[in-house]
Amino acid sequence: MTWLQMSSIFSKMIRWQLIATFSVVLLAFLISGKQASFSALAGGFSVIIAAFIASKIAEKSNQKKDASAILITLLKAEAVKILLIVVLLFVAFKFYKQLVPFALICGLAAAALFSGAAITKLDDTNENGIEQKIK
Repeated sequence: MTWLQMSSIFSKMIRWQLIATFSVVLLAFLISGKQASFSALAGGFSVIIAAFIASKIAEKSNQKKDASAILITLLKAEAVKILLIVVLLFVAFKFYKQLVPFALICGLAAAALFSGAAITKLDDTNENGIEQKIK
């Protein structure tokens, strides 16, 4: 997989996460108001920011040829992502006094679910490197 293909997949993943997060933010605003929508935004953006930074780390594996080196780079990216999510959620809980925990969890869950789903669905190449249409 080339660097441009990986970059395209990560860009599409971030786009899907943004769509999912803003959908939850809108729903939270309509159901519970401004504080719930800010909470959902904090939850979603904690995943989006962490995923963006982890994607930059994961892109470095594209330059490597050894399978173990690629795996180690991807595991580092995942560890950084999890650590950043925890830190950003801690900051949200610590400094946002009117936090709505359920809305925060919904925003977090939407972005996290679309993170994995987007990666599995967006790689539209087969084992021979030929692009396929996603049905």
